[in-house]
Order: sequence, then structure tokens, then C-alpha cells
Amino acid sequence: MSYAITMAKGFAPAAERNRQPILDVLRRVLPPAGLVLEIASGTGQHAIFFAEHLPKLQWQPTDTSSEALQSMGTWVDETKHENLLTPLELDVRYSPWPLVNADALVCINMIHISSWETTEALFHGASELLANGSPMITYGPYRLQGEHTAPSNAAFDQSLRSRNARWGVRDIDELLELGWRTGFTLEERVGMPANNMTLVWTRDA
Repeated sequence: MSYAITMAKGFAPAAERNRQPILDVLRRVLPPAGLVLEIASGTGQHAIFFAEHLPKLQWQPTDTSSEALQSMGTWVDETKHENLLTPLELDVRYSPWPLVNADALVCINMIHISSWETTEALFHGASELLANGSPMITYGPYRLQGEHTAPSNAAFDQSLRSRNARWGVRDIDELLELGWRTGFTLEERVGMPANNMTLVWTRDA
């Protein structure tokens, strides 16, 4: 996700546009209480919004970027939601993660802007973090059976790969196979604005 930093506080217009549709799904699929780990929180706008509207859940934002962590810290300091925890540095590729367990995991707009190895690390790490029956929610553009769902997604995919050959819009079939290997079942696929999807995974027994 791209964002501009102004006085250490980032702002991503896309995060403002998609936060309500994502929240509508989260309200249905997240547990009523517990700890939610958000991977690749970016500017922190989603964390602020979700913590405000899901007050019974503890929300733990994370990122690999020092600029993102600084942005998140500024948002957290300004809003002071009691259920919004101090941002943590977390790169899913490296173990151990700074948390040993959580009740749910949310990852928005990371899978296509990272290598396939990072997605594999996300699923493997989540399988160790989450108990059986716990949800993992991922959001972004995806391909279906090798095909893009819209011309705009095809153009976006080409743009991503031109910036980094290891990036790109992933195929849900590839994720299903990865989920099978790491103990996750895709329970629900929800269409989102701008040709994105929210995928709801469940940690299997």
C-alpha cells in the first residue's frame, strides 16, 4: 500500500475507502472478544478504525517498516483507544514472531505487494499462532483460476511486476493449496469494491 507521510502520520486514501466494507466482514467473522493480530498495518488507519468499532477486541498492529511504525504510533497516541495496542515490528519471514498466540489474524493488502515466500511465511506463522477454529482474514486483489477478475486488476498486476518481479496478484487456487499444506480452509470469499476480495480462512483441527 502506498501512502504519504506528513509529520510522521501517514494517510492512504484507499484505506479510507475500503475500511467500512472490510469492517462489515470482520464484524461477522471475528470472535466477540480476544486479541487480533494485524499484519502489515501500513499507516495505521485500519487499526484505528477497527479498534474503535470493535471495542471488545484487543487490536495489535504490526509492520516491518520503521516509517509505518512511526505513523501508527502517531495515530495511536492521538486516538488513545484502550483496546489499541502499541505497534510492533513484525516481519512474517522471521521467527519467532513477537506474539505466541492470538484469537484472529488480519492481513490487508500485503500478499500482492510481497514475494510468494512472504505469503508462505504468513500462512506458516499463522498456523503456529492460531488455535483450531480461529479465523485468518486476508484482503486484496486475487485471480480466479488463472484469470484476473477485471481489466484494472490485470493492469495493476503488470504494474506490480514491473516494479518488482517477485510481486503480483496471486491466484486463489495457489492460496488454497498453500492453505491445505498449512492447515487452513477457505470458508468464505466476499466481493469488495474496486475488484478486491476479502478471504476468510479457518485454522483446521
